[in-house]
Amino acid sequence: MTGSPVDGVRRLLWGMQVGQRPWRELYWLSLMPDTATTAVGGPRPPEDVTFVESRYRQPTRRFIEAGALAWLRDLNRVDGHFDWMASLEPFSLVTGQMAGLARRTRTPQAVLMWHNFRGTPLYRLPPYRQSWMRSRHADFFLCLIHASRDHIVDMGIEPERVDVVHPGIDTETFRPPAERSDDPVLAFVSPLRPSKGLDRVLEALPLVRQRVPDVRLVIAGSGEDEPRARRAAAADPDRVSFVGSLRPSEVAQLLGRSAVFVTAPRPNRVWNEQFGLVYLEAMACGLPVVTTICGTNHEAVPAPNIRVPDEAEALADALCHFLEDPALRHQVGLANRAYVEANHSVRGQAIRMAEAFGRAERRLGLRSVSGG
Repeated sequence: MTGSPVDGVRRLLWGMQVGQRPWRELYWLSLMPDTATTAVGGPRPPEDVTFVESRYRQPTRRFIEAGALAWLRDLNRVDGHFDWMASLEPFSLVTGQMAGLARRTRTPQAVLMWHNFRGTPLYRLPPYRQSWMRSRHADFFLCLIHASRDHIVDMGIEPERVDVVHPGIDTETFRPPAERSDDPVLAFVSPLRPSKGLDRVLEALPLVRQRVPDVRLVIAGSGEDEPRARRAAAADPDRVSFVGSLRPSEVAQLLGRSAVFVTAPRPNRVWNEQFGLVYLEAMACGLPVVTTICGTNHEAVPAPNIRVPDEAEALADALCHFLEDPALRHQVGLANRAYVEANHSVRGQAIRMAEAFGRAERRLGLRSVSGG
């Protein structure tokens, strides 16, 4: 499985986490120029990659995403030459497995990262700590936010092994509508978890209504906070709608019918907001964004969008700031669209990711593929 890139193509093996979300890290890697990506795990991802199916061992479903207590059972099904072994987050159990496979096959290991704070208990729990102790020797850490780079360097990783490339989104799917309505519609699009702050948005809504009487809220998403969304819609069906989980094209349509995008995330013991791709999607659709100050979401939400403390009054004031001024909404929306096109188009960022891999390859003395 070892060796430098051959035939001008970088061959990358991606270890999928259980419940991996589509159109994110694997998708970005698959779009890198001169790169052939293989994914191992399950179920079959929608991205255009070679797929090797593997079952998972998962003693409990209590934990999710990178923190899932789950690992690949059939990694030995993978065969062929690879130039990189890659996976998400240094403490995930799959990343620990990929570290072992990389060592056995003498293949460079890359770890993609969002994680942004050292205080997570996962670094102290035995299985995750074991993965971290293995993955800390990875050849390359590709951080998707600057806060992640600061975090991993603080954990003792040499800066030369770390690079930063912000993520991209599909600016063709997420684009402003041909004509935007002036209706005062707020869009809340998020996984429905308590940490995402739907309760705070609902608390702010009556305060907004005192100044913008015809304001409406549309809630999209799924998760443990769904009952709250359903109750809110049932109690005030003329002002609150719950539309459930949406496909990307449907999210874009909702954003195109809205005036302002809003969420209100808050940290908990094991999580704070790292970035927020949906902010970019809303900005690409020409919406101003109002959210709460949480973690490092400033990396996704630049001024003149507004981040406020986790207080209903502050949230309501920021929403009214945009709802009461259609001309300002239009101005900010144009600036947001231009910002995303310049800094977060998915294909542009995939090129930058390939360039980052190329820098790592040259540092390691490997023959870098074209475009890297």
